[in-house]
Amino acid sequence: MINSPLDQFEIISLLGFNAPLFGYLHIAITNLALYSIIVLIIVVGINYMGNNDSKLLPSKWSIFLESIFASINSIVREQIGKEIYLPFIYSLFIFILFANLIGIIPYSFTITSSAIVSIGISFTIFISVTILGLVLHNIKFFSYFIPNGTPLGLVPLLVIIELISYISRAGSLGIRLFANMCAGHILLKILSSFLFATFSGGPLFFIIALIPFPIFIGIIGLELAICLIQAYVFTLLTCSYIKDALELH
Repeated sequence: MINSPLDQFEIISLLGFNAPLFGYLHIAITNLALYSIIVLIIVVGINYMGNNDSKLLPSKWSIFLESIFASINSIVREQIGKEIYLPFIYSLFIFILFANLIGIIPYSFTITSSAIVSIGISFTIFISVTILGLVLHNIKFFSYFIPNGTPLGLVPLLVIIELISYISRAGSLGIRLFANMCAGHILLKILSSFLFATFSGGPLFFIIALIPFPIFIGIIGLELAICLIQAYVFTLLTCSYIKDALELH
């Protein structure tokens, strides 16, 4: 049983063994690794079930995935304008969405509530976008940090400001996702613990607990919406960063 609202974010070793490799190596499967694999299997499985190549009528899964694909395709066209990035953006959205949703299940683990995952994805995107900009524009890429029409005397100051703003993308993208997932799950844990204790307090307390129970259900619905919104915001900002690297503005 989880006693503290913060215990649900702890990364624990589920299975580990020592291997005689490189002198001494400890290999462990943590809850983070396990749920990452589960999310991957679910994402691949749902996309496989939604494959409608050999069917005349689309299935519910196919309609669901086609709706998501059409929405992501629209975002990529509007933000980037090149469909070559569509597979990456679609995969990123689906992975984050299901990682968030699986965390709503009681006693599960939300991999996006782990800073190492959220910020790790954010830094990977930041480095990839920077490399993309350098490959496409070479030395001209650094003109991104000097806005057009900037007076010569303000160039050093604006370069520092723009550089700090650009580097902050690496952390802000992941911190936003990490913070929202943690805050929502902490609130759900506190409210569910309070309701469980109230329901277990006797007939009178059971009746009293029915009053805030609809509010708790509404908060669960809100948290489900946040899971979707955070996946959308993450992919939308990623598209924006890719566009900046392509067009340098």
